[in-house]
Amino acid sequence: MPDGHENAGYQRVFGPDALTFGTGFPLTGARESRPAIERELDLAAHAERVGFDALWARDVPLYWPRFGDAGQTFDTWPWLSHVAAHTDDIALGTASVVLPLRHPLHVAKSAATVDRLSDGRLLLGIATGDRDPEFPAFGVDRDDRGELFRESVDVMRTVWREDFPELATSWGELDGDLDLVPTPTTETIPLLPTGRSRQSMEWLGTHGDGWLFYQLPRETLETYLDDWRAVAGAKPYAMAVRTELADDPTADPEHVHQGFRAGSEWFVEYFRDLDAMGVDHVLVSTAGDDPERELTRFAQSVIEQL
Repeated sequence: MPDGHENAGYQRVFGPDALTFGTGFPLTGARESRPAIERELDLAAHAERVGFDALWARDVPLYWPRFGDAGQTFDTWPWLSHVAAHTDDIALGTASVVLPLRHPLHVAKSAATVDRLSDGRLLLGIATGDRDPEFPAFGVDRDDRGELFRESVDVMRTVWREDFPELATSWGELDGDLDLVPTPTTETIPLLPTGRSRQSMEWLGTHGDGWLFYQLPRETLETYLDDWRAVAGAKPYAMAVRTELADDPTADPEHVHQGFRAGSEWFVEYFRDLDAMGVDHVLVSTAGDDPERELTRFAQSVIEQL
């Protein structure tokens, strides 16, 4: 078994010298009801064909109408397994698994299973969660999120790397009589903490295999990148940004939530700038009534121009 964390998904997304692009489910844009399964799968295969490097799935255990977003509605693990069976080489990511709401042994087994079924394409974005009503629903104290997150990472790394491990945490105990099967395709599945995850920068840099963040103003992003490089060295930095392509390729940018609406020419320069700053991967969201057309437009007018 290969050493380290650089599975096929990691190599696809972070191996190239140039900026890579991913997009997230639901590709149809249905965020408050169950999306059409076959349409989602067709769009996933289309995204792969036109040049996207990763498909990212949300982890939303319960729907909270006030939040207004149910993710892709399907549970992360069976959904990514289904997507793996309908795609070939594109990386499959979680953005992001809410560790305090899931037992780490279940996460470790589910993630290793998806990683094996996809021939090593899984990237594991991990988070502490931001939907307040979910925590009492699962009997979890919100104030314990940071500690539970750290313990979960320790449990997962241990059971992936060691045979019949011994470990004691607030989640439970392993006394050396039990082992996790299957194991991942590499020593450990690459972990990408999302946001600060209620951790110090030093912890993130030491324990993460990369960092996944959100769209930030340029000066703030520069500061975050400097802070990340100081603690993480060459480990990759990924970010999510909303991208709405205007019909006019020369259109100036307008701010939208977590991103921009702009012409393709502006987006090309924007992503060139991110690449030069040291961003390694961007998770974009293509909006519109015809998602296949929008994926194609973005790939041809932005990705191919880079």
